[in-house]
Amino acid sequence: MRQWGILGVGLGAVIAAPAWGQRGDSRLRALDQYAEKARAEWQAPALSVAVVVRDSVVFSKGYGVLEKGKPARADEQTIFAIGSSTKAFTTASLAMLIDEGKLKWDDPASGLLPGWELADPWVTREITVKDLVTHRVGLDRADRIWGATTFDRSEILRRQRFIKRGASFRSIYGYNNHMFLAAGRVIEQVGGMSWDDFVKRRIFDPLGMTRATTSTKPLASMPNVATPHAWGRDSVIPIPWHNIDNIGPAGSINASAREMAEWVRLQLGNGIYRGKRLVSEAAIKEMHSPQTVIPVERWFASLSPVNHQMVPGTHFFMYGLGWFLQDYKGRYLVHHGGSIDGMRCLVGMAPEENIGIVVLTNLNPSSVDEAIMFKFFDLYFGGTERDWSRVMLDSTLVLRERALAQGRARESARVAGTTPTLPIAKYAGIYSDSAFGDAEVREESGKLTIRFGVASGDLEHWQYDTFRIAWNTPTRDRSFVTFRVGADAVARTAVLPGVPELVRKP
Repeated sequence: MRQWGILGVGLGAVIAAPAWGQRGDSRLRALDQYAEKARAEWQAPALSVAVVVRDSVVFSKGYGVLEKGKPARADEQTIFAIGSSTKAFTTASLAMLIDEGKLKWDDPASGLLPGWELADPWVTREITVKDLVTHRVGLDRADRIWGATTFDRSEILRRQRFIKRGASFRSIYGYNNHMFLAAGRVIEQVGGMSWDDFVKRRIFDPLGMTRATTSTKPLASMPNVATPHAWGRDSVIPIPWHNIDNIGPAGSINASAREMAEWVRLQLGNGIYRGKRLVSEAAIKEMHSPQTVIPVERWFASLSPVNHQMVPGTHFFMYGLGWFLQDYKGRYLVHHGGSIDGMRCLVGMAPEENIGIVVLTNLNPSSVDEAIMFKFFDLYFGGTERDWSRVMLDSTLVLRERALAQGRARESARVAGTTPTLPIAKYAGIYSDSAFGDAEVREESGKLTIRFGVASGDLEHWQYDTFRIAWNTPTRDRSFVTFRVGADAVARTAVLPGVPELVRKP
C-alpha cells in the first residue's frame, strides 16, 4: 500500500512527498487550483470533484454555480447526471447475482429474456450475459431509438430485433447502449425486482448514497441539483434535463461527487465497503479485466481527430465489464465517463496505486472532466506534466471551427435556382422504420414541418428534393432530409442523418 508519492521521477534525485490528503500536501492544492482554472477555460457553469486514497475521501469540493446567471453555488453534494458511468453499476449488479449462484457470465442471454431477439437468429442464440456488457455484439448504436423517442424499455427491447448489424459478432469493439438495457432486464428477471430497485437496495443504500437516483423525475423537488448546459449558437445556455429512464441501465443515474466517492471506495476495496463485502473480489477483478480490445489509434482518433496522440505513453486500450482500461505512465487505469444532454461525468482509478477521482460537470460537450482526471494522475505519478485542459480545449476549438467551415462549404456548394420535383403538399406523409419509428411530415399553410420522435422542426427548401431542417431547439444543429421520388411522382422514402432510409407508409 503506497504511503509516499514520488515527484520528479527521472535520472535526478527522487523527492519524497507527503502522503495524499495529509496536511501540507501541495498536490491537492494544485488539483484544487487546476479544477477552477479548467472550469473557467471551458466556461462550465459548475464542477464537482472528489478524490479517494486508501479508502479515505481526502478531497471533495464544488466550483461555480448550479445555473448560469443565478447565484446558487455548487458543492461536493450537488447532483449531476453521471450518464454512462451508470454502466458499472449494472455490471456490479450482475456480479452480485453471480456471487449468489443465480447467474453466470456465460449464460445465454436469450434464455433469460423471454421473447427477446436480435436480427440474426444465430447471434440471438449465442449471445451471453457477458457479451451484453462488453460492446462486442456488432450492432449499430441506434441511439435515436431511445434518445429521441418516448418508447419505454419494453418497446425498445422489442425493437432491438430490427437494429442493423454494423460488424460481425464479437469481431470488433462497438459501443452500444442497447445491450446494457438488455442486461438490466436480465437483472430484473433473475433478481426479482426492477433494475432501479436492485441498484438502490444493493448499492445505493449500503454505500449511503441517499440522494442518488436512477431517474430525473425526483430531481424537481430536490435541493442542490445542477442545471444542464450546452453550447447554443454562440454561448453556453441552460437546457432542460433529459429523462432517459427508457435506457436506464446504460446511463440514467444521477448523483453527487461526494456520493460517487463511496462507489470508488467500494471499487478500490475490491468489493469491501466499511468492512462489509458487497461484491466478491473475483467479480471486481473480472470487471476490471480486459474483455474487448480497442485499437489505441482508433480510440484517440474518435476522441480527437486533430490529435491522435491525445494521451502520450498509452500502449493499450480495452473494455472490461462496464469499465475502460488503459495504461498511463506505466500504471493500470480503470475509468468510465458519462455524457448526456448538458452533463458530463468521469470516474477514474489506478487500483494498484489505491487512488481514484470523480469529476462531474453540467456542460456537455466538453472535456473538462478528462483534463482534470489526467492532471490528477500527473500530480500523483510525477514525471512530465501537461496542461490537459489547454490541449483538449484547443483540439475542441479546432474541431468546432472545422464544423463551421464544413457548413460554409456546403452552403457555397448549394445549387441555386432549383425547385422541388413535387408540389410541397405531396411530400407530406408518414415515413417509417421498424426500429426507429415514424417521422411525420406535414404541410401547413404552404410550408412543411417534421416531427421525428420528440424532435420537431420546420423544413425549408435547400435544393432539388432536399430540405434543411430548422429544429425547434437552440442546441440542435440544423440537418437535412432528402426525399426520394419514384417514377410515379410519389415521395417514397426520406433520408435523415443517422438513421436508415425511412419508407413512406401507404
